Amino acid sequence: MGNRVKGKVAIVTGAASGIGQATAELLASEGASVVVADMNAEGAERVAAGIRTAGGRAVSQPTDVSKESEIRRMVERAVSELGGLHILHNNAAMTAGHEHANDLDLLTMTVDYWDRSFSVNLRGAMLGAKHAIPVMIAGGGGAIVNTSSNQSLAGDLSQFAYSAAKAGVNALTRSIATTYGRRGIRCNTVSPGHIETASSKASVSPEMGAAIVANNLIPRAGRAEDLAHAVLYLVSDEASFVTGQLISIDGGQMAHLPHYSYLIASGAKTTNTAG
Repeated sequence: MGNRVKGKVAIVTGAASGIGQATAELLASEGASVVVADMNAEGAERVAAGIRTAGGRAVSQPTDVSKESEIRRMVERAVSELGGLHILHNNAAMTAGHEHANDLDLLTMTVDYWDRSFSVNLRGAMLGAKHAIPVMIAGGGGAIVNTSSNQSLAGDLSQFAYSAAKAGVNALTRSIATTYGRRGIRCNTVSPGHIETASSKASVSPEMGAAIVANNLIPRAGRAEDLAHAVLYLVSDEASFVTGQLISIDGGQMAHLPHYSYLIASGAKTTNTAG
């Protein structure tokens, strides 16, 4: 076990699997006490039990991040059982394949689905910060990391609700960083590209996954641990001068022009075909 966040208390939402699980486990291995929060109570307890077995300190907390009463209880659990709150990773989101299947063209979007997407993907991060920040300020400061998505940074033919909500997360990060920075609160965003998790494997076909990887400058899909290590850096003292930033963890997916994958596949070196 390391000590990069030794003595800190962390909450990770959406921590029963995927990016949240990897982050909770990494923070615990680096010395943090962790509240493993998720709607999946059984999965959250499984992750918390694994952390305890490995010698760390963790409790599970069933949490629907769209409900303020449950967010309030989540923060109170961190304080009452683990002794405070210094780190919040707002990671929970609607990422299941059946959810994205409802998030298609704008003209077929239902108001109910749009509102439900925003209630989890944006309101959840707002509520987490709302209830965590006063506790963090009282304890001398803290660090918040919000998980966004590269869907918030460019247009697509679907996922209208998800991408708009995640763009709101980006703005929320900047507002939190600006408003509370002088009171000891840092806030940053991590923006994943294609990350292979159980959820993404169930919703992204192998052909689509290969097409995405073809546009990565690092020729592989992302792993949950790639995000976890970025979060660890951002909440550690090593990032004490970093706030209000969005960092894409995407293998370079957003760093190049659209013809990149064609040039790689064809062996061409330039778009200049004259002569």
